[in-house]
Amino acid sequence: MQETNKIPDSLQNDKLKIKINSDENPYHSVDIQQKIYQPRKLTSYFIVFIESGSITYNLDLQDITLTDGQLLFGMPNQVFTPPYKADNLKYFKVLFDENTLALLPQQFPFLINPLNSQTIIFDNAAKQRVKKSFEILNQILHVDKHPTDTEIVLAYLNSLLVELNSAYFKNKEPINILNTNLSKFIEFKLAVETHLTEQPSVNAIAEKLALTTNSLYRIVKEYSGVSPKDFFTNRLIIEAQRKLHYSNLSVKELAYELGFNDPDYFSRLFKKCTGKSVSEVLETRQDLSRE
Repeated sequence: MQETNKIPDSLQNDKLKIKINSDENPYHSVDIQQKIYQPRKLTSYFIVFIESGSITYNLDLQDITLTDGQLLFGMPNQVFTPPYKADNLKYFKVLFDENTLALLPQQFPFLINPLNSQTIIFDNAAKQRVKKSFEILNQILHVDKHPTDTEIVLAYLNSLLVELNSAYFKNKEPINILNTNLSKFIEFKLAVETHLTEQPSVNAIAEKLALTTNSLYRIVKEYSGVSPKDFFTNRLIIEAQRKLHYSNLSVKELAYELGFNDPDYFSRLFKKCTGKSVSEVLETRQDLSRE
């Protein structure tokens, strides 16, 4: 399967891997949509804001419906299925890569998704500010005929992400996004991503984060609702599901690629977590490819 959301040179800033689109830029024709309407792996951060209307996206095999004033963000390596055109939809969407994000003057914890929600709902005032940020980015990246200085593009992208970061944590339990527990949970998630296929023990991760296993358990449970072990297992199964949709690995190859020494154990764990066997998922994918 082809990776998605590689940003064409003709649609991006000369020096940045960033692209913006809106309802003013037409969708592909129906014929082309039918060809591209397949699960694929995101290679960039993907953010879509619905000004009015409703549309359903599929992210990591989950349907997510967005309506007026709602926003969805996706992260690199997630499996994404492009939606068909929705009538009377007004929206903005922006894509940018890790290198562009690294040029911004601060970090944005919401992009790590610590609260396990990839949608954001805004109050009226924040909605108008977010809309204005998208409009400005759309103007300087898509409408203006002359290239805009990189610093200006980054300034407005930074402003937009500040709004999203604030709204993501708003109305949750009083959380200081710089507090120690949240910082440690973000470190935990990064450790999981970095060492996923190595499958380190919970004790090893706790030691790496300078925490006791009990402290790590409490922090992970607070932000994810599950234990560190279950969090790691769930993440492995998500990765397995992703790979099943964009690669042609056999069950044995998939198990070894994810760090399992015993393919049979991997198969049992996959069925326990998903309710389906790996073979059933492969057969479904093959049936869809024939349609």
